[in-house]
Amino acid sequence: MIKHSEEFKQEAVRIALTSGLPRERVALDLGIGKSTLNKWVSHYSPSDLVSAPQADLARENERLRLENRILREEREVPKKGHSVLREPKAVRFAFVHSWRHRWPLELMCRVLQVSERGYRSWRSRPISHRERTDMRVLAHIREQYSLSLGSYGRPRMTMELKEAGLVVGERRVGRLMRINGIKPVRTRKHKITTDSHHRLGVAANWLDGDFATDAPNRKWAGDITYVWTQEGWLYLAVILDLHSRRVVGWAVSDRMKKDLAIRALDMAVRLRQPPKGCIFHSDRGSQYCSYDYQKKLQAYGLRPSMSGKGNCYDNSAVETFFKSLKAEMIWRRNWPTRRQAEAAIFQYINGFYNSRRRHSYLGGISPLAFEAKVA
Repeated sequence: MIKHSEEFKQEAVRIALTSGLPRERVALDLGIGKSTLNKWVSHYSPSDLVSAPQADLARENERLRLENRILREEREVPKKGHSVLREPKAVRFAFVHSWRHRWPLELMCRVLQVSERGYRSWRSRPISHRERTDMRVLAHIREQYSLSLGSYGRPRMTMELKEAGLVVGERRVGRLMRINGIKPVRTRKHKITTDSHHRLGVAANWLDGDFATDAPNRKWAGDITYVWTQEGWLYLAVILDLHSRRVVGWAVSDRMKKDLAIRALDMAVRLRQPPKGCIFHSDRGSQYCSYDYQKKLQAYGLRPSMSGKGNCYDNSAVETFFKSLKAEMIWRRNWPTRRQAEAAIFQYINGFYNSRRRHSYLGGISPLAFEAKVA
């Protein structure tokens, strides 16, 4: 009976497992029986088949992987906690506590230059009056952030908290928002909706970049934008009263035709009953230059005004509204149907933008509050 060495057995098993050849062929090539080879395969574990050099290489690879993971985590911690690196230790301890489930305690304490012992002492220490106040203010910040559709930064958030009766400054609000990752959501997309390649009549630019007015229904501005849904584009036409920046007329359609702009105009006139001579400003799009639209303006006694060619800033008030609408609602989710998008736009305009949203231009109050104040 031939007695095979351990090295021979291990090499036979390695060949059987890695060569891709049938066991019968491997056994025949090595001059052993198939049953003997099967017995050896069942006897040896994969770790037994690793040679000393291979074992050293495996250990070195594992060490490098661990080192890379630690270095990667050490880079990630400052990315999340860069805003607290210069804050007092209590703030850094709070950051460590908030992220303790993601990164090792020892790693975060090292990166943020605090001790583990100090962190444990901070955890067992009774909450100070300032920390309790911060927790109460933070709860209000989270509530107002949700009500504002994630649109409020430090200044508007501070206004909301003061109106709720909290004595708090912008620096404190900014610190709590920064530490807890609360910031306005902003994104950007673009699609050209202005069709200015036409031979229709163009009105003079009577507004000429002057959006200020001392009374309502003196200056209006309108434009058309778009919302993408899974059913296709939904187009939105709006009209703003430049005195209060209130949306006074709007309409939606699956096509960007002149009737879309006309329906928004009809709504605005029904709601506000503007006096003759009220300026209506728009871009040079074919919808606004069309004969039917200009005839409507004439019938309502509105004075047409149009932006300069290629100058988007001439209608910046409406563009600002569109940016707010999209950043605060439209771009945050997918819209399966046009009807769902239309319902959301209605809720945004009437339930938030006109009635609740704080406008910097109006001194931090909503359009409806501003109109009531100056009435």
